[in-house]
Amino acid sequence: MKITDLLSEEAIQINGVANSKNEVIDKMVDLMTKNGNINDKEKYKQAVLKREEEGTTGIGEGIAIPHGKSDAVSKPGLSAMVVPNGVEFNSLDGQPAKLLFLIAAPNTKDNVHLDVLSRLSTLLMDTEFRSALLNAKSPKEFLACIDRAEKTKINETKQENSGYEILAITACPTGIAHTYMAAESLEKMGEQLGYKVKVETHGQSGVKNKFTKEDIKNAKAVIIAADTKVDLSRFDGKKLVKAKVADGINKPKELIEHVLSDDAKVYHSTNKSNQEDDDIKEGVGTRIYKHLMNGVTHMLPFVVGGGILIAIAFLLDDYEINPANFGKNTPLAAFFKTIGDSAFNVMLYILAGYIAMSIADRPGLAVGFVGGILAVQGTTFASLSDSTITLVSSGFLGALIAGFVGGYIVVLLKKICSYLPNSIEGIKTILLYPVFGILLIGLFMLAINPYVASINTAINNYLTSMGTANKILLGALLGGMMAVDLGGPVNKAAYAFGTGMLASGQYEIMAAVMAGGMVPPLAIAFLATAFPRKIPKKDKQAAYVNYIMGLSFISEGAIPFASADPLRTIPSFIVGSAVTGALSMFFNCTLRAPHGGIFVIATIGHPLKYILAIAAGAIVSALIMAKLKKNLPEYNKSK
Repeated sequence: MKITDLLSEEAIQINGVANSKNEVIDKMVDLMTKNGNINDKEKYKQAVLKREEEGTTGIGEGIAIPHGKSDAVSKPGLSAMVVPNGVEFNSLDGQPAKLLFLIAAPNTKDNVHLDVLSRLSTLLMDTEFRSALLNAKSPKEFLACIDRAEKTKINETKQENSGYEILAITACPTGIAHTYMAAESLEKMGEQLGYKVKVETHGQSGVKNKFTKEDIKNAKAVIIAADTKVDLSRFDGKKLVKAKVADGINKPKELIEHVLSDDAKVYHSTNKSNQEDDDIKEGVGTRIYKHLMNGVTHMLPFVVGGGILIAIAFLLDDYEINPANFGKNTPLAAFFKTIGDSAFNVMLYILAGYIAMSIADRPGLAVGFVGGILAVQGTTFASLSDSTITLVSSGFLGALIAGFVGGYIVVLLKKICSYLPNSIEGIKTILLYPVFGILLIGLFMLAINPYVASINTAINNYLTSMGTANKILLGALLGGMMAVDLGGPVNKAAYAFGTGMLASGQYEIMAAVMAGGMVPPLAIAFLATAFPRKIPKKDKQAAYVNYIMGLSFISEGAIPFASADPLRTIPSFIVGSAVTGALSMFFNCTLRAPHGGIFVIATIGHPLKYILAIAAGAIVSALIMAKLKKNLPEYNKSK
């Protein structure tokens, strides 16, 4: 907290007059009261006088800094007075006080007054600074002098310590937008508060701005703003705070202040799995969500890359040559289809493997991966002895189960193996975990595959045979979910369902999901274009950028506008996205690629109708916002 945050022009008196110590304290308490920092004037004054009885706060050189800590103080504050002729204050050097600051601190453990007292004393050591304050012609000039001095001091401190005071990691499940928005928000707020913040981003393109050993050694504290698993072991002994990636975007100041406060706890890594450290004080739902999103995050590149290449193969092929071999009828099409299939076919293995790895660390990867393979193959105990049995894949649902069960099998094995002698520690990871883990997940998957496959088949059959009315309702539900929290858990649940259905050949669902996610940013951009007085002037440029964000299927572009006015914007987004999702299903639009927005339009079934569905939802959403929002007063003033 800066000195200028605690001092206002109303709490400053230039050319003050006082005949005694008590009189000047009275006047300064009055200034503090005008500033709204005190709820009981007399009680606070007694706290100040009691402090003076313990020893004078007249520090010499014409300076006095009386202060009081009391529950009569509603919020920390400062008042200041310049007494050109001086006032007797029992100063340490026997000289009258001419420059006085009064500090009010709430009766809490923060000891904000000590921090302010320390910085004030340091600044007042500068003769030129004291002279500038004494010669200030107005409270405004007085404040400006303090602001300049404080900024100069902060810059000098930064030059003395080139290290970063705060380290932060940001990561969202898809690693596309939230990750970088949170990073920017934390860095900017750190700059405003006078702290050097370095942010390591865990995005879809990998880890960027990675911390060095020197960075970690010099840092005071660490912020983890992530919705995916992050290895914390390297931050052992550092103050650490964990939060959602959305808090990094919307609450950067709170996170920075909290991690630097006494309330932030020092993180200590155990000698056990890092995951045990990561899961401390996290709810079951939060842990399940993080494990699932870790799988989805690693699966996405395979789905996107493979899906788009397969879609290109269909575009290049000739259906008339051999309908049964569509996608591979020509050499060029076969080239794209073969490579695309290679990536696309392992998506569920990756999902299961990285869910298990999130739960049990590296030993879980192989176990989850094998469980995913068995789920996709649909192998059962019966099929082992009867080769005539047709294998039925457990699909997305089976891979999910394999990932979670595989991870917890390894956690159980770790627990059992912890009782073994330390002398065989080296063979646990290399031998015991993979052998027994893969054996147990194999037994489990072969036992449940018939039942999960039946459920998976029933779901696919239902989706395939759905009537128009049910399809529209499902599209509306999924589209609306994409707009509820714009990249949060509800949005990701709909997105994960859409990508999972791709593996089962249900392409209409993914189309509705992506279309619904494109609506919120497009609605904001259209609102700024058609109803400019509904958007603040300072946010206009950001609003227009949402045309690009929306067309690129980056829902997060609408987050700043939703945060500023959630009661009007979010319901509007949900309605518009639901309309789009419903229309996409009604038009039988299909999508084989789970990302890309308008840039994969050539791979979309019924592309013109798809664009119409998205435009309709964006317009509906913008019209609702236009109706709910009032014209901003700033536009009336400009006339």
